[in-house]
Amino acid sequence: MAEDVRPRGLGRGLSALIGEDAPRSGNRAPRQVPTAFLRPNKFQPRKTFVDDDLNDLITSVKDKGILQPLLVRPIAGEPNAYEIVAGERRWRAAQAAKLHEVPVIVRELTDGQALEFAIIENVQRSDLNAIEEGLAYQELMDRFSYTQDQMADAVGKSRPHIANTIRLLKLPESVRVLVRDGKLAPSAARTLIGDPDAEARALEIVAGGLNVRQAEQRSKEKKPGKKAAAKPAAEDPNIKELEVSLANILGLKVQIVDKGEAGEVRILYKTLEQLDDLILRLKKY
Repeated sequence: MAEDVRPRGLGRGLSALIGEDAPRSGNRAPRQVPTAFLRPNKFQPRKTFVDDDLNDLITSVKDKGILQPLLVRPIAGEPNAYEIVAGERRWRAAQAAKLHEVPVIVRELTDGQALEFAIIENVQRSDLNAIEEGLAYQELMDRFSYTQDQMADAVGKSRPHIANTIRLLKLPESVRVLVRDGKLAPSAARTLIGDPDAEARALEIVAGGLNVRQAEQRSKEKKPGKKAAAKPAAEDPNIKELEVSLANILGLKVQIVDKGEAGEVRILYKTLEQLDDLILRLKKY
């Protein structure tokens, strides 16, 4: 595993590395480097560069040049060669605009840092599609032993967002392609995880223009033998009082299902933000 020297607080963006919060070691001053000296990042999580977006950037570069330096690291054994850590879109635009040099900041970085910063730039500044984002997070976990909490801290996303994005990788490749191409929303795709007919249902959702709620309803209808959910024991005034007390503490609707000696406590949330808030509240106890 790469040496664990990851700086904290990277969720604020690349300023943590090249801005005023950067470590004092190393030269942070931008310098001009020939575009031919630069190589793409082997850890680049973005696999698809949208032509329209890139064309807009090329127009801007022709007019104003490269306003923000690229972050690069030296390539061992290759003099005058640098791997792009952050800024590959700018480099591509500079080549298309026929610029011979671009401003860069050179830093010595581990593989783990290079991958982390590549994800940060893409996720925060020019969103990856959900599948590319999930693959990038998975690579951080597999190659560099990141936990979901560490990734959430590094890229400025909630842990449930990280977990839900990685779950999309459980979908069949044919369904992933629909998400990658923007034809199927990630939220709708998540309703298909574990469905043996995921591909057929994905095509049905796309063809019918179904929203998430409709997709979830179809998912419930397609699952055979599903037992009806137990009804909350709201008729018991003591149970009802407990539900109200817990709801006031947690800030969310609570249902208590009494099954005699045992039972269930259900906390209902509508958004990931509400779930994040619940987790923070529970951590205080």
